[in-house]
This record gives sequence, C-alpha cells and structure tokens, in this order.
Amino acid sequence: MKVLVLNCGSSSLKYQLFNMDGEKILAKGLVDKIGIVGSVLEHNPIGHDKVVIEEAIPNHSIAIKMMVDALIDKNYGVISDMKEIKAIGHRVVHGGAAFFASAFINEHVIEEIRRLVELAPLHNPPSLSGIEACQKILPGVPMVAVFDTAFHQTIPKEAYMYALPYEYYEKYGIRRYGFHGTSHRYVCSRVAKVADLPIEQTKTITCHLGNGSSIAAIDRGSVINTSMGFTPLEGLMMGTRCGDIDPAIVTFLMEKECLGVHQMNNVMNKKSGMLGISGISSDVRHIQEEAEAGNERAQLALDMFAKYVIQYIGAYAAELNGVDLIAFTAGIGENAAKIRENICKNLAYLGLELDEEVNNNRSNPEREITKAGSKTRVFVIPTNEELMIARDTIEIVEGGN
Repeated sequence: MKVLVLNCGSSSLKYQLFNMDGEKILAKGLVDKIGIVGSVLEHNPIGHDKVVIEEAIPNHSIAIKMMVDALIDKNYGVISDMKEIKAIGHRVVHGGAAFFASAFINEHVIEEIRRLVELAPLHNPPSLSGIEACQKILPGVPMVAVFDTAFHQTIPKEAYMYALPYEYYEKYGIRRYGFHGTSHRYVCSRVAKVADLPIEQTKTITCHLGNGSSIAAIDRGSVINTSMGFTPLEGLMMGTRCGDIDPAIVTFLMEKECLGVHQMNNVMNKKSGMLGISGISSDVRHIQEEAEAGNERAQLALDMFAKYVIQYIGAYAAELNGVDLIAFTAGIGENAAKIRENICKNLAYLGLELDEEVNNNRSNPEREITKAGSKTRVFVIPTNEELMIARDTIEIVEGGN
C-alpha cells in the first residue's frame, strides 16, 4: 500500500510518499514560500536527481496540485496514477484533550481541529488547508490525522495542570498539552528496540533537540511529563523561543518597552532563545563556529542551552525514580556531539559513562554513546515522524477506520 504523508506549515508543505510494503520512501519534497514571493517546489524522487520548480504558488491547494503533478510526472514521477495512493496521513500539531490517538478524518474530526485553532493559531489552520485541499484534489482517498499532542495524553493531571484559578482550565482548557509527540513516540519505541529492552519495563527520557526542542519523561511507554506546555513556547531555550521565564517579565517588558500583546508574543517566540542570546543566529552550527572563534555570547548561548537540558533530564530522572535510557534526536540531538558531551558529563550521578569516541563518530547515525556497563545508557536515534504517521495511517485505514 502506498501512503502519502503531508506536513502543512503556514507557508510550506512537506511531503513523503511511502510504499508500506517494506516501509520504503519513494519520494519526498518541500513546497516552500506558499503565498510569498519566491515560492518553489523541491521534489526528490529517491534514487534520482532532485527537481526544482520555481513559480507562483498562491495557496495550499495549488501546492498540493503541484505535488500531485510531480509525483505522476512521466520524467521524474514515482507512480503512474494518483489512484495508487490508498491513504493520506496529515500531521496536525494540536489535538487538545480530544484526541488520545490518531484519528480517521471525518467532519467531526475536522470540526474539532477547527475548534482548536484558538489554541494553535499558527499551526492548525495550515493543517486544515491541507486537509481541505486533499478533499478537493484527491476525493475519496481516506485520510488520517496524526496529532503531536496525542502521545502526551497519558500525563497525569497533577503534571498537566497549572497553578492558576481552576476556572481557567474549565473555561479555556489552559493546561499542559505537550508537542513533538510523534517524534517522542517513535524515538521511545525505537531506542527500546535498539537497546534490546522491553518498553513495558523501561524508564526513558527522550530529548528532541532542534530549532524547537522538548524533552519527555516516559514510564513503560507512557508519557508522565514533558517540557512544552500550553504552547510550544514553554520549556527549553530554543532557536528563537525563550522557553521558561519568570512570567512577571512579560508584563514588566510590555510596560517598559511599550509593547502590545502581539509584539510581546513575537519577542518571546521569534527574537529570543539562541538568537536572542548570541545575537548571531538561531542555527547552532553557526553559533558553534562563532564560539570556537572566541565569541563569548555565542558560547553563553550554547552553555545556557545545555544547562536547560541538564535541568530537565535531572527533574525527569527524579520524577521517574530512575532512568534506564536517554535518547537524543532531531537536528541538534543527532548532530551536535559537543553539546551531547557537555550534557552527559553533568549526568555522571546517574551512573552514565560517555564513550567520547563513539559520540564523535557519525558513521553510524543510530548508536549507543555510553560505555559498556553504563548504568544509564544513552543513544542517538534519528527521528522519523513521517514513518510514524504513515504507520498510523495504514493501521487506521486497514482497521476499518
């Protein structure tokens, strides 16, 4: 069965086409700058040269039509007819408290995603656009919504509640939801398999570290806490997001800088984090280069990021009452060996013994980076959210919705 996986952003569309017989990727691509000057489609049929098409792409409907044309093109397509696609999986960021798992898309699910727009105004509208565009362009193809928040629905109430008046939870749904759930779910199951441990008996901390970062505490396959909260702003310091700060800072800065609500939100989401501290970039690779050249603010940004991760791992190790496995994933987690080293050296109290040679050797992307006999074992596990979405999609579609 061939399954198409879509991840719609506000001005982008990422896609992968899988042949689930063997879970092989047939093609993947990106439509970027939708509705913006300079829009482009980059189509990569596996085993062949990448195709780049530059033209005006005003909306997601046009983007999906271009993707369809690329997939069936006689020169660089990978299928002969779109009828070969038997199901479509959509990444949806916010499922609120309504969805504990992925769901077959029907009118009820669409209305729930629409209702949750106020909780994820930047993320859910593009998902709706992608779903609606597929309904028009690929009518009759069954679709599944895979929610970033679903994996975190096992978090107990004492962990997901905020110490605000209870009425705000009841009226507005203000609570911790958590994000990156599809990545945490994949990595948790994969690291248990690589470590040859039964997930049902394993305490795991998964660290999704990228431009957006979050950490999850997972007890025997169920999340008990996670660093992102009501929005993806809470938790770790990130590429451009501030993460945890004293909430009084918000009103203080709004008064001192004469900032409106939207301006303050922009400061915290787009001007803070690694970018705000380094003054250089949100890209860790660039920041590391500057730090090595002696830039003190760049080094400070790296040190702060590591400190945040160390604090959350420590807190979650205590909450789990011990930890068997720690997994690093995503852009920073998979590629920044020095950051992993700095984090792990501060976790020796967990009985963790880092193998620096293996940590620095990137020849095997998926590997254990602790020494034999280490009480807490640490792994690098490349995430694969798209494969997880494809798996959920085929399971739900073949299971009769």
